[in-house]
Amino acid sequence: MKITIGSDHAGVEYKSKIVQFLEEQKHLVLDVGTFTKESVDYPKYAHLVAKEVESGADFGVLICGSGNGVSMAANKHKSIRAAICWSEEITKLAR
Repeated sequence: MKITIGSDHAGVEYKSKIVQFLEEQKHLVLDVGTFTKESVDYPKYAHLVAKEVESGADFGVLICGSGNGVSMAANKHKSIRAAICWSEEITKLAR
């Protein structure tokens, strides 16, 4: 499965742990950044992930301080449905 992941500076450490986990599960992971804790604008990374999903990635994972900002930015794309998910049940309901 191809999974694209991106975060702002608030999610860099968490993102790296998720990337490691997904790769251990043998998923193909495209990490679009950011890669440092230097302050960045979250919409840039939300749009990069959304574009990859529109181009064929199976799933996208977005991380920011609250999850709200990246979800709103990704949902600007017509074919994307981004949701804040904190459990397996909520994730299934969001689909």
